[in-house]
Amino acid sequence: MNSQADKLTVYSVRPDFVPKEAYICPTFARLEKERLWPKVWQVACREEEIPQVGDYVTYEINDESFIVIRTAADTIKAFFNVCLHRGRRLTAGAGRIPMFMCKYHGWRWNLDGSLNRILDRPDWHGCPAVSDDDFRLREAKVGLWGGFVYINPDPQAESLDDYLAPVPEFINPFELEKMRYRWYVSVKLPCNWKVALEAFNEGYHVATTHSQLLPTMGDDVTRSFTFGRHGMFGYPTATRPWGAPSPRTGQPMPDDIRPGVVSFFDEMNRTLRAIYTERDAEASRRLLTEVPPTNDGLEVISRVLAFQKEAAEASGAGWPDLSLEQMARAGINWHVFPNQVFLMYADGLLCYRARPAGDNPDSCIYDIWSLQRYAPGAEPPLQRQYFYGPEDWKHFHKISIILQQDFDNMEEVQKGMKSSGFTAARPSPLQETSVSNLHTHIHQYLYGDRQHPD
Repeated sequence: MNSQADKLTVYSVRPDFVPKEAYICPTFARLEKERLWPKVWQVACREEEIPQVGDYVTYEINDESFIVIRTAADTIKAFFNVCLHRGRRLTAGAGRIPMFMCKYHGWRWNLDGSLNRILDRPDWHGCPAVSDDDFRLREAKVGLWGGFVYINPDPQAESLDDYLAPVPEFINPFELEKMRYRWYVSVKLPCNWKVALEAFNEGYHVATTHSQLLPTMGDDVTRSFTFGRHGMFGYPTATRPWGAPSPRTGQPMPDDIRPGVVSFFDEMNRTLRAIYTERDAEASRRLLTEVPPTNDGLEVISRVLAFQKEAAEASGAGWPDLSLEQMARAGINWHVFPNQVFLMYADGLLCYRARPAGDNPDSCIYDIWSLQRYAPGAEPPLQRQYFYGPEDWKHFHKISIILQQDFDNMEEVQKGMKSSGFTAARPSPLQETSVSNLHTHIHQYLYGDRQHPD
């Protein structure tokens, strides 16, 4: 390995300091490819994408490709997506198959990865290492949580349960496994995968990037916390509730926050189309006719949750057994190391997955999933949309106005980090701790305890 190149990418991270090489250096991207992605648990798909035996999704990261497939009613496996004869990939996209077949020379495998057929097999008579076991498809580890299917290429990896801890302790009450896709969009962005992900694992940017939300979102000052390799943020120091204007606006606390709460749910459903559902927005309107005017935030939120629960249960979608205390403890947003971020509510979820787009540190694939609770069988058919053209990301407002505002920052951030006048990101040590924590743990995968290369 080129030690001089390594010196460009070995760095120290502080809660308020992340050197720019982590975002723009090709050597750093190469080390992530070699030392991070082959060792970590990462979301490959949702269980509802592969409900029947033979259903599969192809998951790609860097040069690797994996087939995630349901091999039995209660079994999901992941295989390296490669023919062991001449190296052709076996699948692309998603679908359903009765067995694996290479379209180059017709070799076949059963769904459990065992060899089914070698065309003209006697040709190999007497050759070493041509048993059925030698040609069995290579497996990656698989783990399930919250309806998500995770894979890890490392056969020696710790269990998914150990890796995720303590995230499930906070999130399991939301019953993510009972949610289904509202929409699924994948977009190619002109920035590093961490630039994209970090735009969504802190709330510090809302006051400027999404200033239209300030009149009804209450106090928008966040606090960020870390739990080992994972992180989260919430509003534990908030002085104003939902429905009231942020103190940043200079507007006084209103005597009646009911209209503000209704406006908040309407705005989020209309411009984000995630986390909160159309059903939530409609149910919130009952505040205006069934609750007396008040600025008691706890009273209003308790009542709106009761109305939303009633609407969800009436639809057959159900509602989690989730207390206000559990919601407050869980915060708003979680970052599961390295590349998953989600924002959860009792009725919906917004989930992000960031991946490098090849070896270019200036490009990434960003998958956005809006999930919600549906009555069994009432969920819409899954339609994956792809914004992969060079300028497609600039038209994401067709899906979500709020996310377009976020994407508009990213190209400029990636360009700006290349300036000789910029040496490091300086995240807030109170509101953006998840950002620096991500880099602290990436450093561990890339360099162990070393601060400088040997």
